[in-house]
Amino acid sequence: MAIIILGITGSIASYKAADLTSQLVKDGHEVHVVMTKAATEFIGTLTLQVLSRNPVLVSLEDEKQSWKPGHIDLADCADLFVVVPASANTIGNMANGLAPDPLTSIYLATKAPILIAPAMNGKMWDHPATQRNVNTLTKDGCHFIGPEEDGMLACGYEGKGRLQNVETILQKISSLLEKTT
Repeated sequence: MAIIILGITGSIASYKAADLTSQLVKDGHEVHVVMTKAATEFIGTLTLQVLSRNPVLVSLEDEKQSWKPGHIDLADCADLFVVVPASANTIGNMANGLAPDPLTSIYLATKAPILIAPAMNGKMWDHPATQRNVNTLTKDGCHFIGPEEDGMLACGYEGKGRLQNVETILQKISSLLEKTT
């Protein structure tokens, strides 16, 4: 099957990445998780390490065990790079070519198809800066799924911004992988 790099950013929806990781491994994929430091405030690395059966990369300092930078190795071997959930901050970094962490460094270095599943407050999603960043990434060839249009958000608002459900994300991943083989 495929080698999938799963990027997880700081969002209450980060817990859904555990289910996604588990499902991808059950489907026979090799999953490597890369998290922003903010994501570790919502879900622990140990959970994702056990589910993926691979070490979890959070910091460039985690790469000191090898002469070759781990984020470049992951970027090179990826069949698909998926960011679930994607925060406004990470989307902004990616759109502007900034690489303050391993996740965005992999984004800049990979030639693999990229799928981004945003999750954030609806006002943040609708902000012109976020939409400009999404448009930039779309023009750069990234694929987006979501956010959902309706639902209760963690901030107490109701409306768009929720992470797309895991089953729909899995279907999109399968579709993208079919196109690359």
